Amino acid sequence: MPRPGDIGLTKIGGVLGWFVYLGQTLIGDRSKWTHAFVVLHNDMLIEAQPGGALLFPLDKYKNREVVYVSPDDLTQEQRDAIVAEATMLQGTPYSYADYVALFLELLGIRSKFLRKYVRTSGRLICSQLADLAYQRGGYHLFDDGRLPMDITPGDLAKRFNV
Repeated sequence: MPRPGDIGLTKIGGVLGWFVYLGQTLIGDRSKWTHAFVVLHNDMLIEAQPGGALLFPLDKYKNREVVYVSPDDLTQEQRDAIVAEATMLQGTPYSYADYVALFLELLGIRSKFLRKYVRTSGRLICSQLADLAYQRGGYHLFDDGRLPMDITPGDLAKRFNV
C-alpha cells in the first residue's frame, strides 16, 4: 500500500510515452518506467503532465503496473514535508525543453542558455517534480550534485533498483 511521500513509477502510453522511453534510452537511462508521481494524503497524487502539475485520485493508475518507492530512512515528518512541497507545485507548467537539455547533455553539449532556461523557467517534467518535492521537503535523493532538472523517471528507478 503506497504511503504519502512515496514516488510512484509507471509507464505512460501513446506518443509521449514512446518519446520519453526513446529519450531515456538515448541518454543511457533505459528504463521501462517513463512516468513518476508523488503520493499525497487522502489517496491523492500529484503529477506533472503536458497540462501542468495536477492532482488526481491515486486510483488513476489502478489498471497499470506501478511500483511505489521511497528511501528506507524517510521519517514521517519528512513524508509530510514532501507532501506539502509537492502539493505547492500544483499548477506548475510542463517543460518540454528539459528533454532537449537532457539529450544535449548526453551529446556532450552543455548549452548554458538552455540549462539556464530549464533551471529558471518554473516548468517541470514528472520526475523533476518528484525530486524537487523531496529536496524542498528536506531529503536529497541524489548526492552527486545534480539539479532536479537532471532527473528522469529512469534515474528514479535506478536510485531505488526497480
